[in-house]
Amino acid sequence: MRQFLNSLYVTTQGAWLACDGQSVDVRVKKESKMRVPIQTLASIVCFGQVSCSPFLLGRCAEHGVKVAFLTENGRFLARVEGPVSGNVLLRRRQYQWADLPEHASSVTYSIVLAKLANCRGLLLRGARDSAPGEGAKALDRAAKRMAHLADELKPTLPVPELRGYEGEAARTYFSVFDHLIVGDKENFFFRNRSRRPPLDNVNALLSLVYTLLTHDMTAALETVGLDPAVGYLHVERPGRPSLALDLVEELRPVIADRLALTLINRRQVAADGFARAETGGVVMSDATRKEVLVAYQKRKQEEMVHPFLQEKIPFGIVPFVQATLLARHLRGDLGSYPSFLWK
Repeated sequence: MRQFLNSLYVTTQGAWLACDGQSVDVRVKKESKMRVPIQTLASIVCFGQVSCSPFLLGRCAEHGVKVAFLTENGRFLARVEGPVSGNVLLRRRQYQWADLPEHASSVTYSIVLAKLANCRGLLLRGARDSAPGEGAKALDRAAKRMAHLADELKPTLPVPELRGYEGEAARTYFSVFDHLIVGDKENFFFRNRSRRPPLDNVNALLSLVYTLLTHDMTAALETVGLDPAVGYLHVERPGRPSLALDLVEELRPVIADRLALTLINRRQVAADGFARAETGGVVMSDATRKEVLVAYQKRKQEEMVHPFLQEKIPFGIVPFVQATLLARHLRGDLGSYPSFLWK
């Protein structure tokens, strides 16, 4: 359990990561700043101009520690990992089901249903916490629309139709997302979802947290032996972790969006931590990025009762649990995929 909670995030530009015995040695200008035992880590995430020695990459591969490289602003670039693990028969079943409409629809249905339910829960909570007014009414209307869409979902619907429901749910959700923001509305506002590059402070924050969650889900899928690239809801594309993106959809409202809103509404991030680049996109300062990473790690350590297992686990284990449940469904141990329906 401890392994899936621990990620080493390196944001200092010019840092060099080397292997010192069984530890990761983080050096800046040849001076050692931190040493972390490799066996306590699940992953290492490098932002911007951060380099790793080949020997360290080899040692991480031996211990199953995945090393990801992101731009300084949090856009995923590449990941280094060891040999593929897991049962080849499980991956063959995963690939077969992606080409069988009835199986692909069943898994996609569970994912979309959970996304709608979790988005609706966040909207209802926002409506309850908001002062009476148009904002609370808009959130309530959007929540009702989510409930209506969920009622129309059927596990027998073709995947393209289920994608249509997911797309309409996303548009409804983000159309009222701004009403969930109550702290520093002058600098933190949401008009629409923008990425590559994010065009405002909120989108910059969301993009970073979504990237971190996708990284954790990808690592979880690889750990249980599934291929993150072959999904059901998201269309397959070269270099795209479609299955990871599938399972992230049901977790975004609960883990990523709630974290971003908390950071804004509690004023843990400030406007001076964001700046507009020459390209027109918004980028974070190093200090703000570190604040977000610390908050994300703390969120992963918070405990909750898993809705299917009915056991208390940290949020950081949820991606691994969902990946395991999907693998059990593919093996035939579970009649359907028990998506993460947060209450």
